[in-house]
Amino acid sequence: MNHAGFGQDGAGSMGLTVSRMQQTEGQGVWDRYVCDHSEGTGYHLMAWRQVIERTFGHCTVYLMAQDDRGEIRGVLPLVFLKSSLFGQFLVSVPYFNYGGVLADGEQSRSALVEAAVIAAKELGATHIELRHADEAKFPWPCKDHKVSMRLDLPSHFDELMKAFPPKLRSQVRRGEKEGMTVQVGGLDLLDDFYAVFARNMRDLGTPVYGKYFFADILRTFPKDAKICAVRLGDDTVAAGLVYGFRQTLEIPWASSDRRFSKLAPNMLLYGSLLKYACEQGYRVFDFGRSTKDSGTYRFKEQWGAKPVQLHWYYWLRDGGPLPELNPQNPKYALAIRVWQQLPVPVTTTIGPWIAQYLP
Repeated sequence: MNHAGFGQDGAGSMGLTVSRMQQTEGQGVWDRYVCDHSEGTGYHLMAWRQVIERTFGHCTVYLMAQDDRGEIRGVLPLVFLKSSLFGQFLVSVPYFNYGGVLADGEQSRSALVEAAVIAAKELGATHIELRHADEAKFPWPCKDHKVSMRLDLPSHFDELMKAFPPKLRSQVRRGEKEGMTVQVGGLDLLDDFYAVFARNMRDLGTPVYGKYFFADILRTFPKDAKICAVRLGDDTVAAGLVYGFRQTLEIPWASSDRRFSKLAPNMLLYGSLLKYACEQGYRVFDFGRSTKDSGTYRFKEQWGAKPVQLHWYYWLRDGGPLPELNPQNPKYALAIRVWQQLPVPVTTTIGPWIAQYLP
């Protein structure tokens, strides 16, 4: 480990040390701390570091705070993204909705943040982005225009269906009446998922991740990561990849084929995933993040999902405006329009190289 001391911990006036964890050490104690912490998420686990490093080759900085007895008092996973297109910065955690500092107290939190700033300066990063679900009250600028949409689940899916409005129940059932079938699996469904996902991302004008990224996720989390595919004959018309941690099942990626939108395959997809979540004993279904009152927000809201405020904090090396690496930024409008006209095979060839630098 690389060590740096940062004063005293407030809980017992014990010395506090922040270490930069090497890839091959400390995974067990790190993961136990994450799982025991009330704010820990699946994306804080060390296995995601391995997925990101294997898939994208990014430099990672995983910080652990310990007291003078060797007890862990906090952790902070960071990934360094560096490209000529989008600049260089640290994110906790890129590609996902959650990350940030886990700590036992304010002193531990401050020590980890201070160590993150030191790392950022050493790497030449222009900013740090910490993706918190809970308000952390850092003295940093904060973006709070995004929410995650979460639905509390009953023990049985039938209870959930009964609570849905009649129109929603009808839409969920329509796909099966049209002859659609549903399958939940893993790597065996990756080609089905990626075909519809890549087409949808092209239509949105967004570079797509490589198939190997999702393959690594499915191999790394064979019990917690699953694909749900909806088929109509030989066509995959909708698919989603879900990831479970503790009592929550989250859907980070979902797509449907717009050519079949009149048959509502996405409604069957989400209905099937909610049923799967109930059957597997999950208590919460996380629909992912949305901008409040947007189209995706209203889609998720119709299922009964409630918004949970997200807080993304930024350290800015040179001050100035907050970074805007998103499709809503007008500077990317022309690139999006051009991307939407490209053949899907072209986007799946060059898209992964671009997507790896988009947090």
